[in-house]
Amino acid sequence: MPVPNTGTVAPFAAGVRCVCPRCGKGPLFQGFLTVVDRCASCGLELARNDSGDGPAIFLIFILGFLVVPVALWVAMSVDWPLWIHAILWSVVILGLALGMLRPAKGILIALQYRHRREEYGGDAKP
Repeated sequence: MPVPNTGTVAPFAAGVRCVCPRCGKGPLFQGFLTVVDRCASCGLELARNDSGDGPAIFLIFILGFLVVPVALWVAMSVDWPLWIHAILWSVVILGLALGMLRPAKGILIALQYRHRREEYGGDAKP
């Protein structure tokens, strides 16, 4: 069944590219995680969103699911001191979390726009 045309960019595509969820052209962030007040291209009021701690919570679960088994496998395969494991996996998790936080926040903002469009300045759902 085809998805009806909602006039928006796909939430996953907009989030990964960190662009406006309505037009797909204007940047979503100024700085690392600060959301712009308005889209430079279409004027959508992006400051009204509230992603809260959602992206961080999702990443905690996703990274825990992906990294812990790998860390356990490596710990069983090699005989490194515990302090090397602590440093290695702390750096891996911190790097992955920081690298994935911006796209995760963008995806959540785009999903909020798709499902609660009326909160973004009066856009009506089709």
